[in-house]
Amino acid sequence: MENKTIQRTLYKVLRKTGVRRDRITLDASFNDDLNFDQVDWALFVYYLEGFFKIHLEDQEIRNLSHINDTLEVVSKRTCVEC
Repeated sequence: MENKTIQRTLYKVLRKTGVRRDRITLDASFNDDLNFDQVDWALFVYYLEGFFKIHLEDQEIRNLSHINDTLEVVSKRTCVEC
């Protein structure tokens, strides 16, 4: 999957999670900038796995701190499953 396509899809996932458009940047932190709580994380992971048709392990989810981290993980996972 092309990187721009992944970015657009990740943007859609964040919007479905309730993140305002003006807060979405690649260097945004889930905890500090987006103020994610447990419910936000659950929704985000649910939509992320659904949109990209991947399954993330708990350790992978714990390692996600910024949007850019998510982009890297999804890029690797979708490329492996191509």
